[in-house]
Amino acid sequence: MNQKIVLSGMRPTGELHLGHYYGALKNWVDLQKDHKCFFMVADLHALTTHYQDSQIIDDNILDMVIDWMVCGLSPEKSTIFIQSLVPEHAQLYLALAMITPLSWLERVPTYKEQQENLVDRDLSTYGFLGYPLLQAADILIYNAEYVPVGEDQSSHVELTREIARRFNSIFGISVDFNNQIKSIQEKIHQEFQNVNLEELKIRYQQQGSTQAFEKANSIIENSQKLSKDEKLIAKGDLRGSGKMILTEPQVLLTEEAKLPGLDGQKMSKSYNNSLSLRESDQQISHKIKTMKTDPQRMRLTDAGDPKKCPVWSFHKIYSDQKTCDWVWQGCTNAEFGCLKCKEPVIESVISFITPLRTQAHQLVKDKEQIRNILIQGSQKARETAHQVLDSVHSAMGVLNN
Repeated sequence: MNQKIVLSGMRPTGELHLGHYYGALKNWVDLQKDHKCFFMVADLHALTTHYQDSQIIDDNILDMVIDWMVCGLSPEKSTIFIQSLVPEHAQLYLALAMITPLSWLERVPTYKEQQENLVDRDLSTYGFLGYPLLQAADILIYNAEYVPVGEDQSSHVELTREIARRFNSIFGISVDFNNQIKSIQEKIHQEFQNVNLEELKIRYQQQGSTQAFEKANSIIENSQKLSKDEKLIAKGDLRGSGKMILTEPQVLLTEEAKLPGLDGQKMSKSYNNSLSLRESDQQISHKIKTMKTDPQRMRLTDAGDPKKCPVWSFHKIYSDQKTCDWVWQGCTNAEFGCLKCKEPVIESVISFITPLRTQAHQLVKDKEQIRNILIQGSQKARETAHQVLDSVHSAMGVLNN
């Protein structure tokens, strides 16, 4: 089965919370069923903003990966690895730096946003300016076809696409490119007698026919007559560039369950409004009981609006339809108070977290096992990354090892 390649990752921040689970991990667990997934511990990215706190990164890595695994990520189904243990990331990053315009990095929306928000950090560094390019290298080094992100991160994937397109256009066209394309088209015609690859290319490039693109791409991929290198050339010509050395990734926007923090803001450790995946029953109960609710419901007799209450977002995830109907009626008609409304949420969250917490406590006892999984995953990731880097160096005229 020709599985599509997916790349995603997180900076190592230690133990994870429910926001991480519903914002990314739940989706990752589903993706690993049908895709070839690479999940990265982005420790080099952590240094771009927290290089002064590097001593905590190692422990954070192990705690984060433990939570990944208890949530369902499997080293048998996915490649789980540490970014810095795959030096090809940094090597591709350097190669791409030679062709990436400075203005492309300066216009990334999060560049100025983080400078304004992280005022306690010295972000006047080349590493911080270049972190979107490092992100691009993370994706391109595996020729990932899909990157699961939220809409706020889609600009990073678009930058990656632009960089891949620029690289292919500069280094992908050889002096006998036209002859190569003609030879490829003849082989395709011999193998698939009713197929005109040039016609499909024109329909895609001039008319925007995605159906023509998918058909042509499938024919190229399934051809028995074309070599691996010829397939890359054919795919690049189909897209309007030279030889497709680097794959242009697609954003994989998936339905995301919105789970706010305890105060209604985005759930974050830095906001002190999160529920850890390892919270005790007592901590869960206390935190949810003190959650903010509809600010207009000052007294028990005041009718509330669940849409303005963070607790309602928890009900939509954890409660069945009967309970949600009960909450809606009781709140809007002031039939009971907010503590009553929170009771089913407390029970459901405890029920969800308890098995995760138990598994995590078991894995914490054998962190060496986690280290071995990460080392093996990093070695496996290098096998793919090295092949891509070889193609990049060859195209640029750089001697390979």
